Amino acid sequence: MNESIFEGVAPTVTTTPSGDISALVLYIIVLYLFTFFLAWLAGKSLQQFSELFSKDRVTIKMLIPLVKIIFYCIATWFAISAILDPSYAETVAFLGLFGAGLGFGLKDLLSNIIGGIVIIIEKPYQIGDKIAFGDYYGEVTDIGLRTTRLVTPFDDVVTIPNYQIFSGSVSSGNFGSTAMMVVTDLFIDNNSDYSRAQMLVRETIASSPYVIISDEFPYTVLIQSFPFYHRIRAKAYVTDHRYEFEYQSDLHQRAWDAMKNENISSPHQVFIPGDYPQVI
Repeated sequence: MNESIFEGVAPTVTTTPSGDISALVLYIIVLYLFTFFLAWLAGKSLQQFSELFSKDRVTIKMLIPLVKIIFYCIATWFAISAILDPSYAETVAFLGLFGAGLGFGLKDLLSNIIGGIVIIIEKPYQIGDKIAFGDYYGEVTDIGLRTTRLVTPFDDVVTIPNYQIFSGSVSSGNFGSTAMMVVTDLFIDNNSDYSRAQMLVRETIASSPYVIISDEFPYTVLIQSFPFYHRIRAKAYVTDHRYEFEYQSDLHQRAWDAMKNENISSPHQVFIPGDYPQVI
């Protein structure tokens, strides 16, 4: 009789077949691999598509990080749904607990992700911009969930955590435009005719194939005198920020050729505040 009583109240234990767990893990792995492929394909396609439109290249590239975030958010939702199959109330509760847990355990990762979202929304810089970030300067090639990548003039790829946007300052040379102002300094001897040198530099800029000149994109040449030399500062907009160094090389070469024909020479030393004397 006792056996019949215990038999009636004995708990039932349900077990999840190991095959179901294996299938679920495989599903999630395939889901994220597929998402990674889609995000890569979309980014590559937008990258190539943007090169067809020089004026709107930077604007089109802006969509790349946004598309990646959308893809990964959708994949994460499918993964959570496959694991829990939650109701609306359970979804809200889970997201709250999940966010609190991540906040403590993955603070740096979340800071980077939030930084990436802030970058996309506030746009302190965009893909295709020439920026100065801390000690680095180069073109932004990718804005991901965790990091920003830029390529320096020396063709080095620099990876910067997105959270640094909250504590550091960023300078963007073109700020979403293909045109960009380039400032170039030339130094001439104190005994040289600086007015004539200024005119020659202006003519060189006006005839440069890399420069755009209009009411929206003016150019100027400024003179500043120092005890041992004159500084000629040329400020002009290049048609495409990728021509920055080609333009500077062209300006130096043609301007100096013209100035040497006018007996305008460079100084023996240039003293730049904060630097050691530079011999040129």
